[in-house]
Amino acid sequence: MEKIHHFYAHSLEGELPERWQPLEEHLKNVAELAASFASKFSGDKWAYLAGLWHDIGKYSPAFQAKLLRENGFETDLKSTVRVIHSEAGGHLAILKGIKGVDRVLSWLIMGHHAGLADFESDETGAKALRIKMEHPERSRDIFDSVPSWILDHPIPKQPIPKGASPSFYIRMLFSCLVDADFLDTECFMDKNRAKLRSFSYPSMESLRDSLMSFMKRLIKSAPDTPVNAIRRQVFSQCVKKASSNVNVFTLTVPTGGGKTLASLAFALNHATYHKKDRIIYVIPYTNIIEQTADVFRGIPGLEEAVLEHHSNLLEDRGKENLSMTFRLAAENWDAPIVVTTAVQFFESLYSCKPSRCRRLHNITNSVVIFDEAQSFPPGFLRPIVFAIKELHRFYGVTPVFCTATQPALIKSKSFDFEFPEGFDKEPLEITENPEMLGQRLKRVEIELIDRGLEPIHEDDLAKMLDKIDSSLLCIVNLRDQARKVASLLTTGRVFHLSTNMCPQHRRDVLDEIKKLLRDKDSSPVKVISTSLVEAGVDLDFPIVYRALSGLDSIIQAAGRCNREGRMKKPGRVFVFRLSKEPSFVAQQASLTQEFLLDAEKRKRLHSPQTITSYFSKWYWQLGDDGMDKENILKLLEGYNLNYYFRTASERFCLIDDAGQMSVLVPYKDVLDLIARLDSEPWNERSILQRLQQYSVNVFIDQFNLMGRKGLLHPIINGEDALYIVDDSLYHPDFGLLPLDEPREKDPEDFIV
Repeated sequence: MEKIHHFYAHSLEGELPERWQPLEEHLKNVAELAASFASKFSGDKWAYLAGLWHDIGKYSPAFQAKLLRENGFETDLKSTVRVIHSEAGGHLAILKGIKGVDRVLSWLIMGHHAGLADFESDETGAKALRIKMEHPERSRDIFDSVPSWILDHPIPKQPIPKGASPSFYIRMLFSCLVDADFLDTECFMDKNRAKLRSFSYPSMESLRDSLMSFMKRLIKSAPDTPVNAIRRQVFSQCVKKASSNVNVFTLTVPTGGGKTLASLAFALNHATYHKKDRIIYVIPYTNIIEQTADVFRGIPGLEEAVLEHHSNLLEDRGKENLSMTFRLAAENWDAPIVVTTAVQFFESLYSCKPSRCRRLHNITNSVVIFDEAQSFPPGFLRPIVFAIKELHRFYGVTPVFCTATQPALIKSKSFDFEFPEGFDKEPLEITENPEMLGQRLKRVEIELIDRGLEPIHEDDLAKMLDKIDSSLLCIVNLRDQARKVASLLTTGRVFHLSTNMCPQHRRDVLDEIKKLLRDKDSSPVKVISTSLVEAGVDLDFPIVYRALSGLDSIIQAAGRCNREGRMKKPGRVFVFRLSKEPSFVAQQASLTQEFLLDAEKRKRLHSPQTITSYFSKWYWQLGDDGMDKENILKLLEGYNLNYYFRTASERFCLIDDAGQMSVLVPYKDVLDLIARLDSEPWNERSILQRLQQYSVNVFIDQFNLMGRKGLLHPIINGEDALYIVDDSLYHPDFGLLPLDEPREKDPEDFIV
């Protein structure tokens, strides 16, 4: 092999090689940075070696020749052996001959561009790790050029923590490596971009002090009502309990009890006391994320500390440089307070992609608030709870399950069903007496329209609602039911809400509803909605109707009734059963019916014991397979290191959007944004993100039917085609209208 005197990791366009990044410098930088990330969970020696060896394949003459030619320099460098630069470090680990260590390092190094692979050939058709590890002698020739201090660096003797999942540990090490590689490469290639990452955030102590000052003023100015007295009590208990040892916590507060700011107070005080790095809010619905992030940013001193990360994020909030800083922080969650979706959080934890995995190491040593914890998708409950438990036991995470309806997540065996991934003991409740709190915040009575819950038709329901001379909220299970009932109403100001309306449309309608509810002289406001208003939507009605569903949904719906406790008598919540009951709620609805038809149980529906009993029975009905429907845990279990990272990543999809397409709808300023795609090509990414506020998901058969009828108009052609539907298909009240009978199964009402 021809002797080379200078080896480079990265080139700079238009610059002489002397200005390029030396390979040895890059390897050292990545090793040190990855080790600093992994030191939080005693993985620093593994991460250092993975960083040191991740790019040693670039010592190949073939790679160096490629760099020179790509930049217009002539070279006589040749190599008879083609080396994939991201595989050579794994080959070196194999040639060192330490069984097990070679496979761990191969996963990290060989996947730092392509992602974590399956060990054997997988369902996705991607290259398996076992194949990549074959014939390590292919890389032997280049090792003569590798400095001895790199080549002979000691193999780590750092053991994986006893009891920890090796596959999870590998994933966390992978996160450290890929983020370190991204950051060092960026630091060399784009110094302006790297400089924005050095934004100086306020300390946890400073953020805590800002919140406490704000809350002191807020509490002093709030009216002295019974509900506000309870909110003050909840807040005080959260502050008091924050100094408790790191544990798994629950915050069980009925709807309207002020849990958003109280949970932030707990998190900031706990983080300050225990030296936690950040606070992560994991929320199931984008409307709650936007609302929660806006509340946090509205607190003086917290404005520049809150990272809001989800797919509908608008990029034009505030200063241009600050916006860019937050876009960069979203790549690896390097911010003091992160507000994100359950989809982003959990799918990242099971992803095989470097771009999604790079943020995982920043979950370590943090406080993670799981808001509306009852919303965890049941088919993925076992891998979800397993991941939370692993983060708590081995990665310094303080989990807090925050909801009015706590799911039963402890390790227990009842009804011949065992939940092995559950927590070993009851989480520590933050409030002093959630049972009494529930009784004091009980502002409604739950009644049945029919004592036996006999099914009724939509037109009968509409006639019933028409006769009521009061504002009301009616929640049904299907979008076509919401549209039909709303269209039949003839009295009051009628509003419809469903995911057939684009996000911006729903937001505008909610703003109008809230405005009218505040207007005492307004005619009755009658809102017909799907379940999207049940969590995080601050509505207050004297009467609520709810179609039979899960018990948690009934209670969440009840939280929209007499929310502020201003009524002299309890609000009234009526449960009914429609003749068309979708299969996706049938199991929960049947179980809920047992509780509702028992008069004594119905009186105690808000009791934590009742809710625990409900969830325990439901999980028993789901069974072991029903709580891990894609067998995620089996793909990643055991100490034999035969893991299937890529297949698990493909299967772990919290929103089943298979067979659906996203289309734009003609609402408000969508056409102006579309026009800007042509006039501002440099701003395409930001415009496309804003256009998501004007999109609706449709089933593929609906999409094809629209196309055949000439009702789809292309905005972007090619592989990433984008369409807007014809004006005739979008109703100002009901949103996107179906062309034929809709399917029974509605898409989930939460968005990535």
